[in-house]
Amino acid sequence: MNDVLQKYLPERAVAPCFSLIKMHGVNLKIVNHRVTRHGDYRKLPNGLHQITVNASLNKYRFLITLVHEIAHLVAFEKFGRCIKPHGLEWKRTFQHLMVPFIRPEIFPIKLLPVIARHFKNPKASSSTDANLSIALKAFDTEQQKENSYVFELPLGSKFRIYNGKLFQKGKKRVKRYECIELSTGRLYLFQPNAEVELISD
Repeated sequence: MNDVLQKYLPERAVAPCFSLIKMHGVNLKIVNHRVTRHGDYRKLPNGLHQITVNASLNKYRFLITLVHEIAHLVAFEKFGRCIKPHGLEWKRTFQHLMVPFIRPEIFPIKLLPVIARHFKNPKASSSTDANLSIALKAFDTEQQKENSYVFELPLGSKFRIYNGKLFQKGKKRVKRYECIELSTGRLYLFQPNAEVELISD
């Protein structure tokens, strides 16, 4: 397991992550890229705890995602299954588990302030926090950087989302962007850091 983790995590995070996995009896599966989620946790019918994390994540996003999912396991075990998945109990557990990792030996110096801000009140996904999402994207491979963020696109430009649907970017409404689905004319609101493929006319 240590050898596998070294491929996906910052070097100094491997041993503490391995300890967490061992301590909580995690069955970790590293899976092909899923657009709708970075990772997930489920308790299997046989009682085992299974966590899946996308293999396509850069090592810093992989670390945050892995600890995010372990926090679900720990929060459910400690507080019971009736808690909200991303409620206060989970937030406190996630913060507690992440503190040992928020160090310059693990994260680049320029990421640390953004991560520290995020963990004052962690969101349901690192992608929901636009500042963190953009900061983490800087460490993606060139292949991972092929997509653009909605906020980067010129007004009126056309783009494709993961399921193939086409949209045209409209004006900003408070935090999100109004975008028209081209096939139906329906209006949708997009987060500024939604990753999309720009379509050239």
